[in-house]
Amino acid sequence: MAETTPRAPPTAPLFRSNAIADPIPSSSPAFATPAHPIIPVNRDGRVKASAPAKMSILPVLLQPAVLRPIAFRTITKKHNLTITSSALQELSTFIGRNCGSGWREEGLAEKVLDEVAKQWKRNGGGVMLEDGPHKALTSILQNLQSCMSGGRIQDIKRSNSIASVTGFLSRQNSLDVSRPAVASREDSQTSLGLSNLEVSDDDDDDESLSSQSARVYMKVISAYDQPRLEYNTTKKFFEHLPNNPSLFPPPSHKTKLFRSRYNLIHQRLLRNESFQTPAFSAASRTSSLQRSTSTLATQQQSYKITSIANLLGRSGSSHLLLGLLARAPTGDLALTDLTGSIMLDLRHARAVPEDGAWFCPGMISLVEGIYEEEGGSTVGNNSGVGGMIGGRFLAASIGGPPCERREATLGIGSKGRSGENRATTAGAGFGWIDFLGTGSEKAQGQRMRRIQSKVHGRAQRRRDGSQDEDVTPKRTKLAVFAEVHLDNPRVLAALRRIFTLYSLQSTEDIPLAFIFMGSFVGNAAMAGSEAGGSIEYKEHFDALASLLSEFPAIISMSTLIFVPGDNDPWVSAFSGGAATAIPREGIPALFTSRIRRAVAAANAEKGGSRNSGSEAGE
Repeated sequence: MAETTPRAPPTAPLFRSNAIADPIPSSSPAFATPAHPIIPVNRDGRVKASAPAKMSILPVLLQPAVLRPIAFRTITKKHNLTITSSALQELSTFIGRNCGSGWREEGLAEKVLDEVAKQWKRNGGGVMLEDGPHKALTSILQNLQSCMSGGRIQDIKRSNSIASVTGFLSRQNSLDVSRPAVASREDSQTSLGLSNLEVSDDDDDDESLSSQSARVYMKVISAYDQPRLEYNTTKKFFEHLPNNPSLFPPPSHKTKLFRSRYNLIHQRLLRNESFQTPAFSAASRTSSLQRSTSTLATQQQSYKITSIANLLGRSGSSHLLLGLLARAPTGDLALTDLTGSIMLDLRHARAVPEDGAWFCPGMISLVEGIYEEEGGSTVGNNSGVGGMIGGRFLAASIGGPPCERREATLGIGSKGRSGENRATTAGAGFGWIDFLGTGSEKAQGQRMRRIQSKVHGRAQRRRDGSQDEDVTPKRTKLAVFAEVHLDNPRVLAALRRIFTLYSLQSTEDIPLAFIFMGSFVGNAAMAGSEAGGSIEYKEHFDALASLLSEFPAIISMSTLIFVPGDNDPWVSAFSGGAATAIPREGIPALFTSRIRRAVAAANAEKGGSRNSGSEAGE
């Protein structure tokens, strides 16, 4: 009988191993170490990509004086920016902490500075690279630090400058009922987005632009939302005012007001080509002001502004002064600048232009003439910036400072119909400054001009002189009504007649917006007068809402803007109809609720137009 080997009993479920047998033999069975490294594989059989190890950097203490030559070569000479001492200190600390000892040998500092300058210009920073109250440089360095590994910039995250999404006119003085929410601005100078203009990337399509109305891109800018800028004479740049607006400022603000006006006009005047000294021509200047189409003088003339304090000891010489017209304590007219004051003799002065010039105290004017000095004339000890200079200034001509075209201020190349260059200023302009809070010209001006040419439908001239026939004129009109006294029945009857005439016209003739300017009542509302209180004031706007409801086709295609006057709330409650400080808040929403419903009903009847609504402006 054959001998059989006994079979081992099966392992109990408790001691069974659920692990899958490893096909790779182990070099150390006791510790289950594989003989070859195991390569991780995805489900589809592909090898998993391992995350790159982040290199560690040994920080170094980098002094600003050591980094200054590289910063000057990269930021100043390459990017035409001026860096402040505080910004250089912050950059030195950042480079020393994130680049380590390789900041010079491996060129890491220069790459970081180059990227910082690019992001600064991309975000709309000025010519001065500084942190400032908005911490713009700090935010750039924080974004850059998250993209660095081993002292090198790996992947730049282009952060969007558009802020959180809010309502387009969510303030109390807004009457818009159907506009969608769009982005709002946190910092008007550093943001370059098209947030408040409702411009998306899809708007570049020519067909979509031609089909849209100009109302899609129309925006009413409140005086409270507009950036408060001040020209800095040291930096030659506009800066945001750090203090908050107040109705009761300190007395020094009155002097600062005229000083800021003078500096603003003076810098604009010095940018004019007529006040630029020619480098290669020595043309003789005439003794009187001459006004051409856009400048104060011809191209061969070069004017020089003399400060009033520099007139001392130069009796009998001809000068050109820029100053503020004011009344002297003796009652005579005087000219004042930042250095002093002088009495004016305008008996033989010629106004420029002769057919339409008006001058009054408080105006900043250009005066050309001859200084006549009296004996013992010295700068007085009068209070103020300067003193009254003895003698008088015999004016030969007086005129206002020449205007500067918008293209020249923003640094845009513009040519007239005959091909000449319209720009009459020297310098690059202020294209990166956001004056209105809707984005700077350099950021989105070219795109908006392309949208304007498409939406307005202006006929484009070809090189042969012909025009495109497929371009049809679009709606570009605005209707303005002043002193709309809603408590007068004749005013409502006149408005009904005007809206009836517009309803009989074609769609292209209907205005884009109807601007109603107050006062909307004859007497001061809520001031104990005959106009009554808030109930009577609301009834007047309810009557206007009933009138507008009769023309749903018009109010669904136009924007309604209400500008309050002296008799409107809430300022009339304490002023009694007298003139108050400007700007004023808009008409409160509780008085225009029925107009909101009328606009909403007209939009619903039409199908919910994207940009139909009404607004209460300041």
